[in-house]
Amino acid sequence: MSHQSPSRRTVLTGAAALAAAGLVAEPGVADASTARHKHRTRITVLGTTDTHGNALNWDYFKNAEYDDAAHNDVGLAKIATLVHAMRQQRGRKHTILLDAGDTIQGTPLSYYYAKVDPITEGAKHPMAEAMNLMEYDAAALGNHEFNYGIPTLRAFQNQLDFPLLGANAVDPATKRPVFPPYILKKIKTSKDQHVTIGILGLTNPGIAIWDKANVEGQMEFPGLVEQAKIFVPELKKKGADIVIVAAHSGADTSSSYGDALPYPENASTLLAQQVPHIDAILVGHAHVEIPERFVFNEKTGRPVLLTEPLRWGMRLSVITLDLEREGTTWHVREISSTTLNSNTVDADPVVAEAMAKQHQTVVDYVNAKVGTSKAAMSAQRAVVEDVPAIDFINYVQAGAVKQALTGADAALPVLSIAAPFNRDAAIPQGDVSIRDVAGLYIYDNTLLGVKITGQQLHDYLEYSAQYFQQVTGTGPFTTDQVTNAKTPTAPNGTPDYNYDIVGGLDKPLTYDIDIAQPTGSRIKNLAYGGAPVDPAQEFVLAINNYRQSGGGGFPAVKTAPVVYNRQVEIRQLLIDWVTANGTIDPATFASMDWKLVSNGQPVTIS
Repeated sequence: MSHQSPSRRTVLTGAAALAAAGLVAEPGVADASTARHKHRTRITVLGTTDTHGNALNWDYFKNAEYDDAAHNDVGLAKIATLVHAMRQQRGRKHTILLDAGDTIQGTPLSYYYAKVDPITEGAKHPMAEAMNLMEYDAAALGNHEFNYGIPTLRAFQNQLDFPLLGANAVDPATKRPVFPPYILKKIKTSKDQHVTIGILGLTNPGIAIWDKANVEGQMEFPGLVEQAKIFVPELKKKGADIVIVAAHSGADTSSSYGDALPYPENASTLLAQQVPHIDAILVGHAHVEIPERFVFNEKTGRPVLLTEPLRWGMRLSVITLDLEREGTTWHVREISSTTLNSNTVDADPVVAEAMAKQHQTVVDYVNAKVGTSKAAMSAQRAVVEDVPAIDFINYVQAGAVKQALTGADAALPVLSIAAPFNRDAAIPQGDVSIRDVAGLYIYDNTLLGVKITGQQLHDYLEYSAQYFQQVTGTGPFTTDQVTNAKTPTAPNGTPDYNYDIVGGLDKPLTYDIDIAQPTGSRIKNLAYGGAPVDPAQEFVLAINNYRQSGGGGFPAVKTAPVVYNRQVEIRQLLIDWVTANGTIDPATFASMDWKLVSNGQPVTIS
């Protein structure tokens, strides 16, 4: 299933595939190196990360092959072709394949086999099938592995032919890992020699916040640096010549949850700086591409290589380790890395064929009609103006919470938050399918209701408004000129999913965001039902579990009293609402309740 564009190719495999991907072929390099230098060898470590349920090059929300502005392709079937070519070039026995986590959540394919035909009841997970066919050596746990609960994760683990590593997923009582922390892999280099590679897996401490409902009391997640300081020496003591870490933690140190945890979310650079004897880190979680980066260890002064392949199977990292033997141990003579682009090759036919039946099942599922819409709704401009698509999410969420409230809470006004997760999301006029509705809400979050005050609401909106860049004048501006502001906790730009839009259910919640003002002073004219919001007034706020548990570091909601929590998935709630009501009519929920202004004047966004 290869997407074709005018600038691209016919099917490529082997050396031709690597040449197209930008890597010069080096036939028989491992054997040749050993032959010339008896005490030298080359080891290649291949790495993927954040595949997020992408087995094939397919966009289930668009019902078409995946494509984006850069013409990236996605999916493990594409990566498998690159892996096969690298093994042919470098030698199968001298090549290791690793993953840095976030595998079983992110597409309707992964959702289907977690919830509709769950692997806990006997179904085979398509990502396990693909990874087994590709013969991975090990994978680290990602935070999204925990989204469907520990039983689903354990079922996935049991279906794998390789270990799932998590040195910092520990038992609360014993503080020992509840997944294998590492593996030792011996690679034969000659008749009487071998090199021992230690592979350590680390996951993200944020799991304790983001999936609190699934892990609390069952697992704890200490810091990456803290656990690596325990297990890297253990690996060396057990004979590891080389230590590779698969870390589901970004390279650029930051935490979306602020100081809610004592351990940083993105700690791979700290890991390289503070823990001696790590040679390379396969980085995950941040969804950025790092072909090659060196960080120097503070104690040894030695360089540590970091590489991160782009998300969803768009890239494959290739780490090349040229080793030299001194006495009985091996050390790194030279180390380098690069990334290969999966859009340069065709899908591996064996992997693609193995996925075909499950893929078609999910295609049929997501294209099933569930209702109709009286008007088209798009999320394209949701980051800069109030659009019906976001109003719809808030309407359904607030309605579900209000219906369940009892006692004195039932008399409180209900608000709701929603973020513009997917700018490409759109509900068509006419027939509406599951994939249309699911496209509005691409994460597997569940719904909660918390009680907040008017002052906390104001503070929440101020925090959300730091998403915007400070500008002068009323424009016209492009969307990029005013959104995704860089902050200390988001040095690459505040993501869309950390911009929350708040709406009222029975009465409108209205406010202006003055982007000419500095952060903390942007929310103006905050009113509910036309009356200024009293700081002491109480509201119930419908909110997702990620946000309520501290994701994004928003104020107040983590400690606010919870008045609703039935573990209902928001995406399924939207699908169920359309199925039950039959018709989506924007007139029932859409209104212009917030706007961007500059010194009180409306801003024009082209």
